[in-house]
Amino acid sequence: MSEPVYELDGVEHSFGDRLALRCPWLSVKPGRIVGIRGPNGAGKSTLLMIMAFLMAPTRGVVRFCGQPGRIGDVRLRRQAVLLPQDPALLKRRVEANVLSGLRLRGLSVDGAASEALDLVGLDPARYLRRWWWELSGGESHRVALAARLALKPLVLLLDEPTASLDPESAEMVRQALYAARKRRGLTVVAVSHDRDWLDSVSDDMYRLDPRTGIVQLTQEGHPCEP
Repeated sequence: MSEPVYELDGVEHSFGDRLALRCPWLSVKPGRIVGIRGPNGAGKSTLLMIMAFLMAPTRGVVRFCGQPGRIGDVRLRRQAVLLPQDPALLKRRVEANVLSGLRLRGLSVDGAASEALDLVGLDPARYLRRWWWELSGGESHRVALAARLALKPLVLLLDEPTASLDPESAEMVRQALYAARKRRGLTVVAVSHDRDWLDSVSDDMYRLDPRTGIVQLTQEGHPCEP
C-alpha cells in the first residue's frame, strides 16, 4: 500500500479562545480525490490553510509524505497548492496569469500555459492572448485553476471550487481534476457546500463537524471518469 500523502494527528486550531477546527485524524492516499463537507464554522477553510502549510495548527501534527510538515517550508509550498474560493487574477493577459507561479519560482514555462489551459477546457488558441477583463466569472476561475495546475503540484487543495460557477464551468473543473489525476497522479482535497458536485467527483467523502471533528462517510461506489 502506498504511503499516505497526508496524515493529520490530533490537529486543532484556535483563534484566541475560540476553537475553529478540531480534526483528530485524517489520512489522504495518493491519487485520490477527497471531498470534505460540513456546516459554516466547522473549520473547512482553516483545515485547507493548514494542509497548504500557510498556517500552523495550534495543536497536533501534519505529516506530508511521512515527514512532519512545517509552515514556511518552500518545498512543501510547491508540492501542496491551494486554490482559494475567490482567486484574484493579475491584471494581465491569460498567458501571463497562468505562468506567473512558474516564473516566480524560476521554473521552465515552455508549453506550460497551453497544457494547463487545455486541462481546464479553455482553447489556448482562443484564450492565451485574452486580457483578464475579457473573461467571464467561470473562465476567470478556470484560468486561476490552470495557473495552479501549471505548477504540477503533488496535491491540489480546493476551497469551494464551484462557488458562483455555472453548471458548464463546474463540470469543466471536474473534468480537469480527472485529467490531471490521470496524466500526473494528482491528489485532490476539496471542501464545498455543493454536495452534488462533491459527491460526483470524490473517491472518499468526509464530514467535518465543529463538535466531533472529522468523520468518513460511506461512499456509494466511485465517480465514473470519462
